[in-house]
Amino acid sequence: MGAAIRDGNLFLTAFYIGLNGLLDRNSTVANNDFDLWEGSEAKARSGRGLPTGCLKTYYVYGLITVTMDLKELENGVNPDVHWYYQSKKLPLFHFAKQLVGRGQPITIVDVGAGSGFFAIELEKHYGPAIAKVYLVDIGYSAAEIAATNGQKIEKVLAIPPVIENGLVLLMDVLEHLPDDLAMLKSIKQACVGDNNHFFITVPAFRSLWSGHDVFLGHYRRYRIPMLHGVLEKANFRQIKNYYLYGSLFPLIWAVRRLNNLRKNEAASNMAPAHPVTNSVLLGLTSAEMKLTTANKLFGVTCVGEGRI
Repeated sequence: MGAAIRDGNLFLTAFYIGLNGLLDRNSTVANNDFDLWEGSEAKARSGRGLPTGCLKTYYVYGLITVTMDLKELENGVNPDVHWYYQSKKLPLFHFAKQLVGRGQPITIVDVGAGSGFFAIELEKHYGPAIAKVYLVDIGYSAAEIAATNGQKIEKVLAIPPVIENGLVLLMDVLEHLPDDLAMLKSIKQACVGDNNHFFITVPAFRSLWSGHDVFLGHYRRYRIPMLHGVLEKANFRQIKNYYLYGSLFPLIWAVRRLNNLRKNEAASNMAPAHPVTNSVLLGLTSAEMKLTTANKLFGVTCVGEGRI
């Protein structure tokens, strides 16, 4: 912050601090330092040339799981109040509402769950309409797994071998994987019956690529055709795509271009926001979420939802 102020960028700095939370763990490798991964599936699957610090993909019980990074929360961000998390959960709630009203309780499978914020928020909100919550992450310790064994909200290392009447969440996960299609296929394979659904978020637009993406170990940022295409290849159905945070896109683009020109050290943009800034941004983005499913043009996050 001090360096930016000394450089005279007071305007961008002030908004940058407030907006950094929005720059989620979404991303795509597309700057000059790395190959364009989405155009090189063979190389991505081989694991060669991965960005420094990129998260590894693991295969557990024949199913892919990924440890979701918590780097964004290490800066003191509290998801329970931060505008980014509180607004981002709204379209998820809207989609889940369509499912829980059908009578039969659903099972939530949060892949790459990390803290499990979004799945836990769903359980708090819909209560009895949620039968079970699996938080899937290879980063969980034996003690964490033992403490939740058999509980309604259970931490596990692998995707359940059978998913039925489920809602599968991948909240900023696919961008961390060299082979996003393999992950989606593993989920498809586990799903039984015709009543499983998905809600996916990924970072949007290569033009927003920055040190934030490098720091978090992202492989790519998506646009709607790219995300839609990989979902179709995995035989996901009734796919609906749209963008989040279109109102903030121009400012975030400017901040990130400026940082790239300066060749700033790779770091996360996530940080606590001043209470006033937090309230303003929460109000702005929450209002946008009421119309965001119609946004097919641009945004900072790309969403995919539908039936598996």
